[in-house]
Amino acid sequence: MFMGHHCILIRKLDMVKNIWAYRYEWRTKTVFLGLPLVHIAIGRDRETGRLLMAKGIIAIGQFSIGIIAIGQFAAGVFAFAQFAAGIALGIGQFSTGIISFGQYAWSF
Repeated sequence: MFMGHHCILIRKLDMVKNIWAYRYEWRTKTVFLGLPLVHIAIGRDRETGRLLMAKGIIAIGQFSIGIIAIGQFAAGVFAFAQFAAGIALGIGQFSTGIISFGQYAWSF
């Protein structure tokens, strides 16, 4: 009976390792002001283990920086995220911006 539980534990640990290995990154070839038009980055870098950051005119990812930034942590002119630091507009649970909406919103 113990052996069965041990095998289940190993399977669960393998599943956790696979979750950390999940990675998706895509960017357009079109570049404006040195930034890709759209950059999507989710997950971790396979070599370093660091979280990926999306940087682009339109940036989508867990961490994103751009003119229009969408993610869990986002900074940009227009930011939409759980933690949104927007210059003109911030929408999120915690948000800043000239116009900001959220549970904790702080406007300039």
